[in-house]
Amino acid sequence: MESLLYSFLAGISTSLGVIILIIFGKPSEKVLATLLGFAGGIMLAISVFELMPEAVDLGSMTSTLIGFILGAGMMYLLDKVLPHSHLSESDDLVIENPERFKETSNPMLRTGYLILFGIALHNLPEGLAIGAGLEASPELGLFIAVAIALHNIPEGLAMAGPLKAGGLSSLKIFLFTLVAGLMTPLGAAIGLIFFSISPVFVGGSLAFAAGAMIYIVNDELIPQANSMHDHLGNAGLIAGLLLGFVLL
Repeated sequence: MESLLYSFLAGISTSLGVIILIIFGKPSEKVLATLLGFAGGIMLAISVFELMPEAVDLGSMTSTLIGFILGAGMMYLLDKVLPHSHLSESDDLVIENPERFKETSNPMLRTGYLILFGIALHNLPEGLAIGAGLEASPELGLFIAVAIALHNIPEGLAMAGPLKAGGLSSLKIFLFTLVAGLMTPLGAAIGLIFFSISPVFVGGSLAFAAGAMIYIVNDELIPQANSMHDHLGNAGLIAGLLLGFVLL
């Protein structure tokens, strides 16, 4: 039950980004850069200092390497196959793979749906990461959930902007992002089914989570943070990395 609760809270943080945008407007680039860098630092610390060593202890070096490669490979395939978004240094959004969706009469609304769909499916492996972390220790699962929640807040901001500009009501935007966030506990639930198979599978899943999170950090969080404010992005990254090292 803990994994479902943690993954649910991490998932709905996407909706928190929507609430922030609706109430306060888009945060400054300095705030976003720091937040993205901090989330990236924590995710790196969790992956390198905890997930990988624990994966080797529960499984083997072979299962750990295979799990890591599969985790990074899945995120790569998701980026290649699914429409996805990145916050940029301007108010524009960088949309990847827009041809994966059919055209709509409202281009801005189409952009919002692209982002919604991409983020929803990206949330599945994040739920698996939380579940795998909890299988190792409650503290690790909590840290992964917090890191993913920090990562999801800017994603909610990226999702809400074009949906709002496309004419959707605030309530509909909130509900859509909530549904996208619920893919995270779904991923955790899928993991729970398989984690009971053997400790080796749990170890491989921990390595899978590490590979997925390091891919996200390098592909999304660090480039986005540096494009907004490189010094604050690096400061956030270092702060998150050191905090993770001290607490883990």
